[in-house]
Amino acid sequence: MNNVLFAFLLTLFAGLSTGIGGAIAFFAKKTNTKLLSISLGFSAGVMIYVSLVEIFFEAQEILIEATTESRGELLTVIGFFGGMLLIMIIDKLVPSFENPHEVRKVEEMSSQEKEKHTKDPKLMRVGIFTALAIAIHNFPEGLATFLAAVSDPVLGVSIAIAIAIHNIPEGIAVSVPIYYATGSRKKAFIYSFLSGLAEPLGAILGFIILHSIMNDVLFGMVFSGVAGIMVFISIDELLPTARTYGEHHLSIYGLVSGMAIMAISLLII
Repeated sequence: MNNVLFAFLLTLFAGLSTGIGGAIAFFAKKTNTKLLSISLGFSAGVMIYVSLVEIFFEAQEILIEATTESRGELLTVIGFFGGMLLIMIIDKLVPSFENPHEVRKVEEMSSQEKEKHTKDPKLMRVGIFTALAIAIHNFPEGLATFLAAVSDPVLGVSIAIAIAIHNIPEGIAVSVPIYYATGSRKKAFIYSFLSGLAEPLGAILGFIILHSIMNDVLFGMVFSGVAGIMVFISIDELLPTARTYGEHHLSIYGLVSGMAIMAISLLII
């Protein structure tokens, strides 16, 4: 039970980091986009490495013990690509509305330009749709963080930090159009903050639905699906966003650093 509570708190932390992005967009004098690019690459490196080196094989071990060696290996692969398919379907049905270029646009505006561009009702729809898109995308991320933390709290901390870094630019993407639409920093922050609540909600719903029917085979398949979800998110969202915020090489340096630190931490642990 302690693991479940800890896993939920980690998921809550990861989800509400969208509020950090909302605050950064307007209360920092200048967003360090190079640092953000490296951080997003770092987050992708952590998630890819831990998914392919740790979670995938841990799920495979669980499934082999629950079934047979050949069947366990097959179910692990099915779960892995099933997780990818799930997030691909979500991406297809709910396209992303994030636009990192808006960050630079805000910073480069003069006071008069900011005043001129605020209170534009047309942008409210953009902000709302961005918040909804991010909220729906955060559901499987919340479940992934939660299940990883339940299985291994130390692993869960690493994933939660990586997801939290990933959620910061999502908060920026929500808050900027809302601010333009309403002229209110408070509303922009609240919307970005609330979009992150989908992450702990995904964890709670996933736990409620799966708890009563969970067995070793289902847990192993869901766990391998978590690996697939995180690899897809890293390749489809984190790395492209990192490149948009900064130089190509910065995101790769972050990626390699994330993998290296994750590898060292797993060796030490």
